[in-house]
Amino acid sequence: MQDLTQGSIPRHIIRLAIPLAIGMIFQTLYYFVDLYFVSRLGDAAIAGVSAAGTVQFIIMALTQILGVGTMVLISHASGRKDREDANTVFNQSVSLAVICALITLVGGYALTGAYLRTVAADAETVAAGTAYLYAFLPGLALQFALVTMGSALRGTGIAKPTMIVQMLTVLLNAVLAPIMIAGWGTGRPLGTMGAGLSSTISIAVGVLMLLAYFLRLDTFVRFHADMLRVRVAIWARILKLGLPAGGEFALMFVNQATIYWIIRGFGADAQAGYGVGSRVMQAIFLPAMALSFAAAPIAGQNVGANQPQRTIDTFRWCALMGTALMFSLTLFCQWRPDVLIGVFAQEPSSVAVGTQFLRIISWNFVAMGIIFTCSGMFQALGNTIPAVVSSATRVLLFAVPAVWLSTRAGFALRDLWMLSVGTGLVQMSTSLWLLRREMRRRLPAMMSGAVTAPAVA
Repeated sequence: MQDLTQGSIPRHIIRLAIPLAIGMIFQTLYYFVDLYFVSRLGDAAIAGVSAAGTVQFIIMALTQILGVGTMVLISHASGRKDREDANTVFNQSVSLAVICALITLVGGYALTGAYLRTVAADAETVAAGTAYLYAFLPGLALQFALVTMGSALRGTGIAKPTMIVQMLTVLLNAVLAPIMIAGWGTGRPLGTMGAGLSSTISIAVGVLMLLAYFLRLDTFVRFHADMLRVRVAIWARILKLGLPAGGEFALMFVNQATIYWIIRGFGADAQAGYGVGSRVMQAIFLPAMALSFAAAPIAGQNVGANQPQRTIDTFRWCALMGTALMFSLTLFCQWRPDVLIGVFAQEPSSVAVGTQFLRIISWNFVAMGIIFTCSGMFQALGNTIPAVVSSATRVLLFAVPAVWLSTRAGFALRDLWMLSVGTGLVQMSTSLWLLRREMRRRLPAMMSGAVTAPAVA
């Protein structure tokens, strides 16, 4: 275990955020590797894989339920130096992971066709997305085991093993993707199905590698057969923290699905351009997400150790670092967004849609960085409800006007992107206000004049 209740906070942030960012970058490369080879199959294939990929937000929502609940409770236990509670939480999280994996497989295979027929532009897009998702569903189910083990390590202040596993599995995926998608060396291209299959195999290998790490080394949390039996009280603790965090990602899925549904009338090239643009945007968010992922265990351990000032300072440093990073990325996207889009989109019309999307949406980057940091702090403080309230506010303010706008004469995609920017700024303001209130409630020991952290925005 790494004790985060002592020493330099900026140093702890950097030590955790760098491997987290590297791991997340490699994790994102799963989709970029697939997208690169899928883009050679045409706009229908890109649109199908992109539309099917939005289902991943549902899986991310479910994995967040496990991941956030596990990480927060273990970080608090680590701050208290309570190894027994940390191990109980970890093993109960493993039991939940098995159940969630089964639900993913059953629900995924039952509902994939109906979902894609609702959001896709044409039958060819539906077929491409269905082939991809059917092959990728086992990999999505295995994500629960991967997230549970990685979150347990992060709660104890350890990030490197997860990073190494993610790096190696992405390299494996990069080798498998051209073989399975394009048929390199085999002469049997599998198309979009090959993209999903290569990711599934790579994730399975990653799970085995992380499992071996837990079984061979004397980690702070370990597998214990007697602790795997269902304990409703522990499940309730995990779900109390995890369900609102999972709700955040479920709302992201609603937001993405709404956009795909609205723009389906613009054709597969528009859906392809938006799909590429949104994937690039997600990659750009990784530095800010890594900072928020680092903030949660650092602040969480200090909450468990009853050190409110270090908790506040963690937010200050993460918010400042995130703002600087996201502002730099905003400037680049204002300058040459076409460079990023052109790598993955071939048709000029798709490139134009993705470029316009990225140039406009980049005005949201700084706001999103602060939102991510606030979410990490809500997790550390042991109350994830404010984060989902903030996200719900944005989705409501975006989805209803967006649907209305789409029915008006002269509606253009630009209107949708501008609306997204405006609602993002509202979400940032809401998150900061809720965080200020939560700090006053959760950290009563701090002086009234100390709660100035949100003013950094």
